[in-house]
Amino acid sequence: MAKELAVGDKAPSFTLADDDGGTAGLESFKGKALVLYFYPKDDTSGCTREAIDFTQLAPDFAKAGAAILGTSPDNVTSHAKFKAKHKLDIQLAADPEHKVAEQYGVWVEKSMYGRKYMGIERATFLIDGQGRIVRVWRKVKVPGHAQEVLRAAQALRR
Repeated sequence: MAKELAVGDKAPSFTLADDDGGTAGLESFKGKALVLYFYPKDDTSGCTREAIDFTQLAPDFAKAGAAILGTSPDNVTSHAKFKAKHKLDIQLAADPEHKVAEQYGVWVEKSMYGRKYMGIERATFLIDGQGRIVRVWRKVKVPGHAQEVLRAAQALRR
């Protein structure tokens, strides 16, 4: 297992397919802050709420010079349907082999009803324009999270 990423670490490089048929990679955000958030599954209650919250704040993130990239193991077709259904205005990347989730240490053993399985730990990384991790949120609780990330992104601009 990879070492847990921390503030000050260089963010692991990646390139993933996105919901628009293109790709999203760390290098494509060079020079601007990136909010990289990992979520378990498209169109589930918590993930939908989180995506809607980030979408509602997307103009404020843009003003703060920060891009938003949501990432889950779902495929690009699922992402496109999820975006259309909920009118999401954020970029979503597909990580079906969970390679990027593993690099960022968010592909973890989980437990539900006594059954253990591997899955995504909801987490967000704020990465500066030089590719350094400036803030990490693990085991994210959705209510208020997007607003907290926005405040951190705005603080980067000061």
